Amino acid sequence: MRLRCRSEFEEMYVGVGARRVRDLFDSAKRKAPCIIFIDEIDAIGATRNPKDQQYMRMTLNQLLADMDGFNSSEGIVVIAATNFPEVLDKALTRPGRFDRHVVVPNPDVKGRSQILSLHMNAVPKGPDVDIDIVARGTPGFSGADLANVVNIAAIKASQDNKNWISMADLEYAKDRIMMGAERKSAVITEASRKLTAYHEGGHALVASFTEGALPVHKATVVPRGMTLGMVMQLPDQDETSWSRKQMMARMDVAMGGRVAEELIFGADNVTSGASSDFEQATNIAIRMVEKWGMSDRVGFVAHRHLTGRGADAAISEDTRKAIDAEVKRLTDQAYARALKLLKEKEKELHVLAKELILKETLTGDEVRALIGLPPLAKQEASASTKAPLAHLAHLASETRVHSRS
Repeated sequence: MRLRCRSEFEEMYVGVGARRVRDLFDSAKRKAPCIIFIDEIDAIGATRNPKDQQYMRMTLNQLLADMDGFNSSEGIVVIAATNFPEVLDKALTRPGRFDRHVVVPNPDVKGRSQILSLHMNAVPKGPDVDIDIVARGTPGFSGADLANVVNIAAIKASQDNKNWISMADLEYAKDRIMMGAERKSAVITEASRKLTAYHEGGHALVASFTEGALPVHKATVVPRGMTLGMVMQLPDQDETSWSRKQMMARMDVAMGGRVAEELIFGADNVTSGASSDFEQATNIAIRMVEKWGMSDRVGFVAHRHLTGRGADAAISEDTRKAIDAEVKRLTDQAYARALKLLKEKEKELHVLAKELILKETLTGDEVRALIGLPPLAKQEASASTKAPLAHLAHLASETRVHSRS
């Protein structure tokens, strides 16, 4: 028998939580063999503080007493789950209690494919649906996110009076979750629309011509969520780590939008739309300097763990100035590289921006065709034979979105 218990022990009355723990274990012993599952164990198992009132520790103390191993509890297995294992009391995680830790991360591409297959079995699907392609295009999605993809796709198919879910419906659902819903009612002036097209065109061009950058999956000037347009990038395969070259490329792509605005409209007419791009580039540079040892000037020292509480006391003023100067140097270099590239590719920038204004949304292969590059599917044909060539541009393990807000 499996006995499920949520962490709803604590109430306003003193002693209620401890009594419920005793009743729980007594009931489990009567029904053994039995599994006790406590969800959100941190609600009652957080580290005890001597300043806490006694009644606040009674529930945890009773749980520890029932799991001390002295009393007979044969046939009972206790399992708990939490998103904050670091806050649990040490007595709770010692050998003999919760001493086996199982990390449950978001599923990889194989896991996503299996989860999608499970949810897709409950709905009719069209002959063009390729679950493996959808799985590769949903990096970082949890099981709930994948269920939401199928649900949104089913709603879209129903609204279009279809009898089954098509690949287009799944793409719509994926884009809506990743990029937000389309703001069809938004009133955008032609001047703002043109500036957005050049901004996103700058991102797409830098991503297409910079070695180490992720391939462009989609570029759009359709307002979604709080953004006026965006460029989505998807890698070709699962990535477990990032090289210095890839980090530099990501910063270059982030700078491409503002560089395009300045190049076409002049420095006095640039907008605040690149704020999120600068934030992305700055965060990458900070991690490179403070955490990943990718700065020769600062050295191979991890400062990242010192930037929280007490950072001013832990890091000297000279070190902080050196870190700030190095972050600025890295971002300035990224801006200069993006500027040099877009000056060389200004003709392609105009072509890409005009097509974005005309069609509003371009796929990765359409972007590549406009700027004179071969389709990604053909380029990657020799690298993979597991998926249809027409869909290889969608293969992914992590998504990068550059948007203008």
